[in-house]
Amino acid sequence: MIFRRSQVIFVLAFIVVLNAVGAAGYRWIEGWSWDDALYMTVITTTAVGFHEVHPLTSAGRTWTTFVLGGGLIGLGMWFALVTAAMVRMDLGNNEKRKTMKRLKRIRDHVIVCGAGRMGLQIVHELNHSGQEFVVVEWDEEAAESLQRASPQALVLRDDATKDRALKEAGVERAKGLVTCLSDDADNLYVCLTAHHLNPDLTVVARAEGKPAIDKMYRAGATHVVSPNVTGAIWVASVLVRPSVAALLNVTAPRHDVSRRIDHATVGAKSALAGKTLAEARIPEATGLVVIAIRRDGRTHDEVDFNPDAATELGAGDDVIVLGDNEQVGKLRAYLA
Repeated sequence: MIFRRSQVIFVLAFIVVLNAVGAAGYRWIEGWSWDDALYMTVITTTAVGFHEVHPLTSAGRTWTTFVLGGGLIGLGMWFALVTAAMVRMDLGNNEKRKTMKRLKRIRDHVIVCGAGRMGLQIVHELNHSGQEFVVVEWDEEAAESLQRASPQALVLRDDATKDRALKEAGVERAKGLVTCLSDDADNLYVCLTAHHLNPDLTVVARAEGKPAIDKMYRAGATHVVSPNVTGAIWVASVLVRPSVAALLNVTAPRHDVSRRIDHATVGAKSALAGKTLAEARIPEATGLVVIAIRRDGRTHDEVDFNPDAATELGAGDDVIVLGDNEQVGKLRAYLA
């Protein structure tokens, strides 16, 4: 907002109370009617320079001096409020121009629709992995909260369900989009719009319940995540498979732990394409152990777990490992 709500309320309350007290003072000191007393107070607090309504007594002149002083204070606060709002508006326009310039240059980024609790966690993970992203959020408080948490984040204040907003966010140049709005209907509409604007885009959608999940896939979502389903699976795992849950907890993104399950893709011109895992010698080169491979062209659900040493690597295959960021960086350079 251009005006701070609390400041506006304070200034308006000050002016109203000042005029009410001033009018009561004139009525008590001079014995005027409420109309004359209020009119005298208003022309005094606004310093318009009109003549007195009636001749003033000595006590009335003293009271007028105090009312005039309060009026000058009220006018000063109001002018300061307006000036600050104009400065914020100018700064906001400058920030918007800078944001639009950055949006025109960015590419191969991820668009995050929604800066709620889930959106903030996604932004944290994208920041941690070094992935460029744009957040589309309409709510001002949510956008400001995100900017405080991630000052360098590129935030577009707009409605993510609008074609215009996704185009300004660079959906045609993006490599992925996450829609985690609070309403399933909004997420469904974002999926449809994003898939229409960029059919090659990887779209991840949040949904609640089985019917919504099926609709998201039909609308063009590549992956659908249901917090209720994921949370239930995690709770059950903690209860019946505590050791496995402990391992997954260690590999989950956290500030104090750098180990995680990650992947690296075999490059199209990689010298390791066509070689077996034994010949690739990934553990010796990076310190990592391969836990799975997803073949090029397969969906993300089709993964070969625990591959043996005779497994052959192909260009475009994703090699899935468990390790820290430095080791994964070595692996990506090694496979490129």
